[in-house]
Amino acid sequence: MENLLGLLRIHIQRGVNLAVRDVRSSDPYVVIKMGQQKVKTRVMKKNVNPEWNEELTVSVQEPILPVKLTVYDHDRFSKDDKMGDAEFDIKPFVEVLRMNLDPYPSGTKISRIQPSRQNCLAEESCISWENGKVIQDMCLRLRNVERGEVELQLHWIDLPGGLYSE
Repeated sequence: MENLLGLLRIHIQRGVNLAVRDVRSSDPYVVIKMGQQKVKTRVMKKNVNPEWNEELTVSVQEPILPVKLTVYDHDRFSKDDKMGDAEFDIKPFVEVLRMNLDPYPSGTKISRIQPSRQNCLAEESCISWENGKVIQDMCLRLRNVERGEVELQLHWIDLPGGLYSE
């Protein structure tokens, strides 16, 4: 791929208080889209508080594209039901990646992003320097649904000629 900056690894940790779409529960899974790329988690049967603990990876060429997250309820005999969506911006994450963080001690909080009308954050999101890696923890409030949040963490995988080697 031309102009590839690196890989964004999205650790989908868990869903919290997701909407019920079946009789008493749901069979949720998460779909991540960035540009033309689409990846998804496995289906968690009958669980509105699923623990996916799954890593999905997308390649990043343009850090201006938002990452779109949608939660669906898997249905065997009909179209899967949408259980909410969210999106987030990786520009602040990429800006921190471009900084020289080697002098900072592990555990340093580099940047804090507050919830606003322009993002889907349920709480403050911190970008941290941990053991030589930039990570960002996020709790996203799902839109277009009565309730639900998804907790995730971002990691960066650099490639030759990527962000770290500019």
